[in-house]
Amino acid sequence: MLVRLVRQYTGRYRPWVLAVVVLQLTATVAALLLPSLNARIIDEGVTRGDTALVLRTGQVMLVVALVQVAAAVAAVYCGARAAMGTGRDLRRAVYRRVSSFGSREVQRFGAPSLITRGTNDVQQIQMLVLMTLNFMVAAPIMSVGGIVMALREDAGLSWLVWVAVPVLAVAVGVLATRLMPLFRRMQERIDRINAVLREQIAGVRVVRAFVREEHESRRFAVANRELTDVSVRIGALFVLMFPVITMVLHVATAAVLWFGGLRVDAGQLQVGSLTAFLQYLLQILMAVLMGTFMVMMVPRALVCAERIGEVLGTEPSVREPAEPAEPASAAGVVELRDVAFSYPGAEAPVLEGIGLRAGPGRTTAVVGSTGSGKSTLLHLLPRLMDPTGGTVLLDGVPLPRLSHAQIAARVALVPQRAYLFSGTVASNLRLGRPGATDEELWAALRTAQAEDFVRRMPGGLDAPIAQGGTNVSGGQRQRLSIARALVARPRVYLFDDAFSALDVGTDARLRAALGSVTRDATVIVVAQRVSTVRDADQILVLDGGRITARGTHEQLLGSSETYRGIVASQISAEEVA
Repeated sequence: MLVRLVRQYTGRYRPWVLAVVVLQLTATVAALLLPSLNARIIDEGVTRGDTALVLRTGQVMLVVALVQVAAAVAAVYCGARAAMGTGRDLRRAVYRRVSSFGSREVQRFGAPSLITRGTNDVQQIQMLVLMTLNFMVAAPIMSVGGIVMALREDAGLSWLVWVAVPVLAVAVGVLATRLMPLFRRMQERIDRINAVLREQIAGVRVVRAFVREEHESRRFAVANRELTDVSVRIGALFVLMFPVITMVLHVATAAVLWFGGLRVDAGQLQVGSLTAFLQYLLQILMAVLMGTFMVMMVPRALVCAERIGEVLGTEPSVREPAEPAEPASAAGVVELRDVAFSYPGAEAPVLEGIGLRAGPGRTTAVVGSTGSGKSTLLHLLPRLMDPTGGTVLLDGVPLPRLSHAQIAARVALVPQRAYLFSGTVASNLRLGRPGATDEELWAALRTAQAEDFVRRMPGGLDAPIAQGGTNVSGGQRQRLSIARALVARPRVYLFDDAFSALDVGTDARLRAALGSVTRDATVIVVAQRVSTVRDADQILVLDGGRITARGTHEQLLGSSETYRGIVASQISAEEVA
């Protein structure tokens, strides 16, 4: 998976990669020439007292060193361009795939894991590409070139190369095999700590309200300790790796000086050649050391690539049609024919045998006990999920044959949990229709009973909204979400318990104002409060995922025991109101 991802997303940067190879080759060849030139200065210049040769060779060494530095700097620049571009493209691919996911896929992975995969995991692969281009391209060239040049200086000491390199490679390989499962566990621990932090930050008010700070601190401490333990074990292996590498380097240096000194004493080797051989051996081992850094990164990158591959390889359950159909009309007629829905692995379906027709100018309400499938039913209409059975139609066309843009232009959902994005009041209201004027925004706010508090906010429409709308109350968030739907001017309004945070008086005023705005549109309301739905043209009673009764408020009072129970549970509160 790692090789496939790198090949796929680095392909468009092939010119930069080729430039890195050429520049690294130039820099490495220059580095390999320097010890040989230094040996010539010692053996032919210093030993014989030839000052002119020393100066000429020194000038050549200076030019070669400048070429090496220039080529190395240019190689790092080109490698960084290729690696950063690869990371950007991979992040974009993960983001686009996650954006296409339906509720089922998001629930399968979980938001914390998706965040980690799109940021930390991509960064690990990006760093691997950068290190590969900066080190691994030069390492084999340095190794092969160093061996050739070392043998050219003195073949009698070549056995030291054949001993030192395998010893170093075996030591690094053993440590790398132990790192792989630890890196996999580390990424899982990062997911876990992200989930705990995200939950605690989002629910900080609940935590404080119930004085659960110590409990949540213990939860975080456990997740933090688990991540720390894995990180310490990985660090322990790293700590062991560097002494092993250092020991091999020092033992190899001592061996070259010992056995090389004996050959110099026997007249079989000159001092300059011994110096050059030592430098070449160190260059070979440094190339292996660069490979070691890559080996330390590869296990973690492999794990990250598998996790990213899972996201990119997951086909969204809600797909765009190849050739979207165009409805004959834009009236906003919603129809469900024998619809069923089941979550993966569930023992029983959430919805079963649902039949419904809702048209413009009529309000359809859905009531039922908690867990009866009300919100699931509403989420099928804007195609947040596809039913596992039956058909959902909009203006006579099945939803899978319509593009998401076509559905969004006709259907607006006000979710049960109102969510606002960071920005301003105006930027949130214009989410459904970017070209809306300020007058249209104020008109929507007036209908949603939100004009008063928005005018009191510093800046009015330009007042800042925090991420999630945490700087406004729950009721204000709901009213702003309703205003956002009104600005979009859809043909179908879906209110998923969107009035639950409003007091009875505000609820009544808002519904009265909505009547004139939505009189030509289709309105479907999910609500727990009977006063919200009693004036609906049609009320559906859901029980156990099935429609057990339908009719007006008066009809259901006489025919549905479930509906009478819901009314009876609220009648005292309504009388007081």
